[in-house]
Amino acid sequence: MSRLLQTPFVPCTANPSLRRPTNSGSSTTRLSARPSGTRIHAKVREIFMPALSSTMTEGKIVSWVKSEGDKLSKGESVVVVESDKADMDVETFYDGYLAAIMVEEGGVAPVGSAIALLAESESEIADAKARASSSLETPSSPAPAPAENAAPVPVPASPSPSPSPRPAASVMGSAVHPASEGGKRIVASPYAKKLAKELKVDLAGIAGSGPLGRIVAKDVEDAASAMAVGEVPGTPAAAAESPAVPLGSVVPFTTMQGAVSKNMVESLKVPTFRVGYTITTDALDALYKKIKSKGVTMTALLAKATALALVKHPVVNSSCRDGKSFTYNSSINIAVAVAMDGGLITPVLQDADKVDIYSLSRKWKELVDKARAKQLQPQEYNSGTFTLSNLGMFGVDRFDAILPPGTGAIMAVGASQPTVVATKDGRMGMKSQMQVNVTADHRVIYGADLAAFLQTLAQIIEDPKDLTF
Repeated sequence: MSRLLQTPFVPCTANPSLRRPTNSGSSTTRLSARPSGTRIHAKVREIFMPALSSTMTEGKIVSWVKSEGDKLSKGESVVVVESDKADMDVETFYDGYLAAIMVEEGGVAPVGSAIALLAESESEIADAKARASSSLETPSSPAPAPAENAAPVPVPASPSPSPSPRPAASVMGSAVHPASEGGKRIVASPYAKKLAKELKVDLAGIAGSGPLGRIVAKDVEDAASAMAVGEVPGTPAAAAESPAVPLGSVVPFTTMQGAVSKNMVESLKVPTFRVGYTITTDALDALYKKIKSKGVTMTALLAKATALALVKHPVVNSSCRDGKSFTYNSSINIAVAVAMDGGLITPVLQDADKVDIYSLSRKWKELVDKARAKQLQPQEYNSGTFTLSNLGMFGVDRFDAILPPGTGAIMAVGASQPTVVATKDGRMGMKSQMQVNVTADHRVIYGADLAAFLQTLAQIIEDPKDLTF
């Protein structure tokens, strides 16, 4: 599971004051809010869409962990929200009953808008439902941040099948099977069950992607698409296949694709230039072959080599954010681009110059697993100071990468390929070589800076003895 994000259930008459405590080694990142100097008189509280990252403006409901009518205890997970980077659990700050869900699974709501109502006791549930119904009947507009004595405007779900009455309680799965407990019962969200009935999909054959293997609506839709093309849900072949999309159809961006699009457009405002370099990889390939059995990855080797080169060329690890000054970053954090279903994310290997190659490789595997499960924490994807993008495993020999916002440079790495070269004695020989192209912010980094950095990188890769220390 990802680290939990605690969001408040704020009374409609109160204005919350947010505070973010420092995370001193705790495994849980929490965002707390309490009404400032205001006594709680309301019997019904609104559950707001939380801000899960600094760039998040709206969130998508992945699944409701609890159902309408469920009794909640402080600290329990209530809903899973998809931000522009990851899926995160949202916890309750109060005891009570989940009285009314205002944004169904698959629905999108602006940050700060109401997504559900919490009743203090069972006797207030009916009042909460009436309030939710009247709110949803009122045309809504994008909600601003909660203001004094003003409740955020609830935002209904995006067009989707009408929600059906929710069962009294939902169950959590065990580790025995992703979607069932010992095969005895199916663990799925109410909407997923409703959708499965409509699409005639057998939930028993689906591996859930929600919390603790819970089946959510997207799992059912993917299974239905797989069935439509003759695949069996849950098999590797079905997992590898993209859902069939009718040609000519218009598909809206996912939350992550929207974030990528925004960042890429922002990147084009920065004046950049590119420098390429050819590096011989025979020694690196030999080292990799020697220590691969110890869990070392080529990505970790490249990240380590890059970090060691950046130690000697700190300007290439710098960044310009305001257009008026630049920062020599105190840490060398290598972000590595990872392709995901419906987007791209850059997990970060922090302090890559200081961490040994074996620990770095273990950390990289952990980050990739978390990235593909959409469980990365913000500091695990937004703290990069230099970025690597590697398409060599696909046979791509060279390409250019777009500079991520807030960083000084990104290096595109191509495949290492056998190449006929001239030796020092004038003969012809065969060496493995790869092409790297660096895109850099020309406001901060100049051509000579990149040339010197690439020379150092080539020396480290061509004589990689320092990579294992």
